Amino acid sequence: MRADRRLLAAAVLVVGLLALPPLASAFGNPYLVTLVTRALIYALAALALDFVMGYGRLVSFGHAAFLGLGAYTVGILNTHALQALPLVGGWSGSNEALVAWPLAMLVAAAYALPVGAISLRTSGVYFIMITLAFGQLVFYLFNSLSAYGGQDGLPLWLPNTVAGREMLEGPAFYYLCLGILLVVWAFLQRVVRSPFGRVLVGCRENPRRMRALGYRPYPYQLAAFVLSAALTGLAGALLANQQTFVSPSLMHWSQSGELLVIVLLGGLATLIGPIWGALALLVLEEVLVTVTEHWQLVLGPLLVLVVLFFRNGLQGALDGRGARDD
Repeated sequence: MRADRRLLAAAVLVVGLLALPPLASAFGNPYLVTLVTRALIYALAALALDFVMGYGRLVSFGHAAFLGLGAYTVGILNTHALQALPLVGGWSGSNEALVAWPLAMLVAAAYALPVGAISLRTSGVYFIMITLAFGQLVFYLFNSLSAYGGQDGLPLWLPNTVAGREMLEGPAFYYLCLGILLVVWAFLQRVVRSPFGRVLVGCRENPRRMRALGYRPYPYQLAAFVLSAALTGLAGALLANQQTFVSPSLMHWSQSGELLVIVLLGGLATLIGPIWGALALLVLEEVLVTVTEHWQLVLGPLLVLVVLFFRNGLQGALDGRGARDD
């Protein structure tokens, strides 16, 4: 019964997202497509965080750094390519998405490797604080990089091109983001059900027993952390194209906090929950801003009520259960 409700909720979500652009056009509200596109991108980043936080019990408070690194990779390559400025070894960057987006993932993963290698030597609140420190390190670094706008940020001269063609805009970009999100969701579903995912969950539940069985938690957790960072970097690349602007604020700890809120609001260790959480949070913010300038005073208590009364977040409420989805 619960599985049926879960499948029904997922089907309604996917159908609703697919039908959104024509419905927004029919009702004369194209801004809704822009708003939900942003929610889909944040859902992608939160999905990546849910993978390590929900299935690996690695509460990272520095994931905004990976989001910002992905966005800045696109921005820096764009700036050098369009101004014909040499970047590395005479190469002048690229505005091609097929080059910039994998590089955004690679840069985020490359930073996550030493961050995870050091942070995973600790656990609990110490892990949270170290990831926060590494995140703020990148935030202050890009604040001081005057060559790339410093604290004023860096505009994208043009959105990325795809195979030489101009980047899709409006509903087409929306469907591109939705497609990427669904592919990543399906991929992570396969990962958590694979032997790798089972070991990761086992390390979450009882690392001592896993060691007794011959599994070392460290390499599994490190691989999961790096994979999560790479996917967050991809979200940063999409975000840079959507807002055609990147700034150090993307790396601020408050962005990491927002990703955590999205995961908890949607449902920890559910994978699909972050999609509900991102849609609910961003749409709710947009609605409350039109009602009062002190919208945070309304949003905060609402989030507390959801945490208190909806076990396992919105996804738990939708499928009628409170246990984790693992």
